[in-house]
Amino acid sequence: MMRLVFLCDFDGTVSPTDIGKCFIERFTPAPGTHLPELERRWRSGEFGHRELTKAECESVRCGAAEAGAFADGFRLDPHFAPFARTALERGDEVCVLSEGFDFYIRALLEREGLLSVPYFSNHLRFEGDRVVPEFPYHARSCGRCGNCKGAHVRDWRSRGYRTVLVGDGLSDRCAAREADVVLARDSLLEWCRSEGRAAREFGTFADVAAIALELERGAAEAGRIENGAVPRAIERP
Repeated sequence: MMRLVFLCDFDGTVSPTDIGKCFIERFTPAPGTHLPELERRWRSGEFGHRELTKAECESVRCGAAEAGAFADGFRLDPHFAPFARTALERGDEVCVLSEGFDFYIRALLEREGLLSVPYFSNHLRFEGDRVVPEFPYHARSCGRCGNCKGAHVRDWRSRGYRTVLVGDGLSDRCAAREADVVLARDSLLEWCRSEGRAAREFGTFADVAAIALELERGAAEAGRIENGAVPRAIERP
């Protein structure tokens, strides 16, 4: 039976709050009026997420200690840790894919004892009170993303996994084009509907956990059929 991998966006998904956006806004000196214009240009497709991140970080003033203290104020979806542990115990994989920054992703996963969950994100280097974004996965991306989630989906599929994307935002579009199953909410759900792409709506990771069990049962039934068993619903007396 093919194993599942749940590829989870972080900001707004694993964490109910977009921590990366909050970080940029908190540590950009007032008035920071250019930030909405940068986001508008990204949403319109004028430039990619890599360019957006670089432009936003130019005005950020924050040291490493301040950033760590800032991350301490956020929490994960309370249903994520139980979901992840159950999925791993079942033999599936859980992976975080993010266009955000590693310093807060690692801190929050570590707090929940979830450093066994791999994560792929952008890196933020602190130089005094200035920050420099680095994109360790850019070379294997679509060219517009800092960390192209679609490339990660393809990698997992090449390893024999059925890929399940869990996301909420427009930075998940590359992954949504590639994933076998898409679980979406907010702007990602709106985009999927506008593009005519199949997606199941979720609210929290309690919903994701329930859908995961459905997918497991479906995979098991498909395996029985492939091996010559007759589905119970159409068994003959």
